[in-house]
Amino acid sequence: MSVQQDEGFRDRIATINEEGKRSWIYPKKPSGSLYNYRKVVSYFLLAFLFLAPFIKINGNQFLMFNVLERRFNIFGFPFWPQDFHLFVISMIIGVVFVALFTVAFGRLFCGWVCPQTIFLEMVFRRIEYWIDGDRNAQIKLAKMEWNAGKIKKRVLKWSIFFIISFAIANVFLAYLVGSERVIQMVEDGPVNHLGNFIALLIFTGVFYFVFAWFREQVCIIACPYGRLQGVLLDNKSIIVAYDHVRGEGESGRGKVVKNEDRKAAGKGDCIDCKLCVAVCPTGIDIRNGTQLECTNCTACIDECNSVMDKVGLPKNLIRYASEDEITKKEKFVFTARMKGYVAVLAILLSVFTGMLFLRNDVEASVLRLPGQLYQHKGENISNVFTYKIVNKTTKEFDNVHFKLVKPQGTVKLVGNATFKVPKEGMAQGTMFIEINPAFLKGDKTKITLEVYNGDRLIETETTNFLGPRTFN
Repeated sequence: MSVQQDEGFRDRIATINEEGKRSWIYPKKPSGSLYNYRKVVSYFLLAFLFLAPFIKINGNQFLMFNVLERRFNIFGFPFWPQDFHLFVISMIIGVVFVALFTVAFGRLFCGWVCPQTIFLEMVFRRIEYWIDGDRNAQIKLAKMEWNAGKIKKRVLKWSIFFIISFAIANVFLAYLVGSERVIQMVEDGPVNHLGNFIALLIFTGVFYFVFAWFREQVCIIACPYGRLQGVLLDNKSIIVAYDHVRGEGESGRGKVVKNEDRKAAGKGDCIDCKLCVAVCPTGIDIRNGTQLECTNCTACIDECNSVMDKVGLPKNLIRYASEDEITKKEKFVFTARMKGYVAVLAILLSVFTGMLFLRNDVEASVLRLPGQLYQHKGENISNVFTYKIVNKTTKEFDNVHFKLVKPQGTVKLVGNATFKVPKEGMAQGTMFIEINPAFLKGDKTKITLEVYNGDRLIETETTNFLGPRTFN
């Protein structure tokens, strides 16, 4: 979608200078209707991000990604190691949805929803504008010699950045280990939870580094999504685009000249003020066309509309549009590729929903003890089994026992006749099953066990029972 003959801008990025050193970006403070919408969306998502670990549904944390213990909660649904297939399907659904959204609307997710962008643009940079001033003031302050005023501003800004990074790290830790553990750590003090506290400090350092120094380079260098969009986008994708047909005209862009008829002079509507570059948080020139650094944040749209309004030209020189809309005047088309993604997404969602409703809150596994065959116990044949009961609910089972329903026989637990299974925990042990040979079918018989909590059936499990070959 480039409108220039010189493609040299694609060989470099705005955050690296010709010497290979960091070129700091000082974006102009954005303003306008789209920016106001972004603020509403961003503050809603910020509230969601901070509250989600502390919201519980049926006793389950709303969102939790406990990788170490392999326990995940998504929208209040708990996923255990036994449910890993469900978690994988949910992640695939997320990837397909992002791919579909990118094909249709470009990198809109990055500019409006991504936590990296929200924290950087709506929290850290707004604090920076408050302390250091707008673009020109920040550039002047950066070049200024170190004096009392500069030191005061830097210390104030860096201190606030560290406090916010520490708060984000606490929330991030709540997503990983659970909000209850984080609250307990605060109540007990960091000394009693040294491992979690060290992790908290590491996360704080990472977030401080990202938002105080690395910044937009996360989107440009570290995040693979920018590269992904280059594969997924086509001429029908809706993106933040510069209308080069209208902006360049026959003679190209040009400054505003008093009493000049721009149309007669062959000039396009772009007055080459370069404010779209100044306001860009990644430092690109949107007039060069689609670039991987563009996060579709729409700051350039607001800025250009403001300029067009001042010079009396139509707005939306930069707008949400596809290349085909700009060059061929075609409206949005639901392409075959998009339909394919929708079909795959619908299938995955149907499978996931069905598996989710078929999933049990309790899982039992009963296995014969390895290396053991069978024993004669009077007139009966005895096998030794190990059992494991996983309770995925937030309620404790305090009177759990087994019942052999097919064939007839008895179950004897090692220890007490009943046992407890803690909430969101498991219990395991050993038991003997004795069956009269008359009920056995050959050397291997399939048996059915029911697991009860009191009088309530909570799970059914089948396993194999071994006996002598002579019994039929």
